[in-house]
Amino acid sequence: MTDSPNLPDVDRVVGFTIPGRHARGRIVRVGPVLDTILAAHAYPPPIEALLAEALTLTALLGSLLKDAAGQLTLQAQTSGGIVSLLVCDYRGGELRGYVQFDGDRLTELGEQPSLFALFGTGHLAITFDQATTGERYQGIVPLDGNSLAEAAESYFLQSEQIPSLIRLGTLHTADDQCRAGGLFLQHLPEGEDGRERLHVRLDHPEWEHVAALGSTMGADELADGAIPLESLVWRLFNEEEEVRVGDSVTLAKGCRCDVTYISEVLAKFAPEDRAEMADENGVISVDCAFCATKFPVRLDHIAA
Repeated sequence: MTDSPNLPDVDRVVGFTIPGRHARGRIVRVGPVLDTILAAHAYPPPIEALLAEALTLTALLGSLLKDAAGQLTLQAQTSGGIVSLLVCDYRGGELRGYVQFDGDRLTELGEQPSLFALFGTGHLAITFDQATTGERYQGIVPLDGNSLAEAAESYFLQSEQIPSLIRLGTLHTADDQCRAGGLFLQHLPEGEDGRERLHVRLDHPEWEHVAALGSTMGADELADGAIPLESLVWRLFNEEEEVRVGDSVTLAKGCRCDVTYISEVLAKFAPEDRAEMADENGVISVDCAFCATKFPVRLDHIAA
């Protein structure tokens, strides 16, 4: 399946709730924004697929933030793994991410290496930073599942005692554009007065029904830009008494590096330290890992 040339539904997150089932969800599709981020590094196919899924997951989870200035950071790290570091973050609809990996060892794994083959023994850290209140929430879970989606499900189950379902899918269009989509479903607590708490019992029939329906969503459907996101929600839950479609967030590439910002960071160093960083022409060259861009900053510009 390929994107409709007329009305592709990409680079957008849609939220929804199913009141009768005490469930909420997010559905996302990433298109040109994903291509732009991936093109900065020319990753080999296994790393490209990994980062595409990670960015999609970051968009799903980041859109949960009610604080528009808040930030969600997803970081997977290993000791001795082929992938040594994967970092993605979301702020106000803006996405960015990159991967550090051992290219020589990667070539020994074949075309579709498993998560364990890439990371070995590692962990996934998910951090919610609330800019307005300054609060930070972080959970860390082992990367011992078959996918990043499974690791994220474990995060919500362990840190919040809330059962969740996450589905991720990627594809390449006929003109070799990368598309990715994701579905996030979560059971909501039913209240404190006279109702059973979720952390006491997790096998709620209502949640089992919602999760069973969500599990039928195919990767191709999620990533196919020709299908509106609201239509996918309707396909899954059209027999429910009520489905409320809520907020929609537009996604953008969000690298925040520029010469002004970098100059402000460098200005915090002592003058002698900055002098050691500079070349013979008095220029400090700073590489941005996210967008693979070099920013030359003159010492006299920082002083000014």
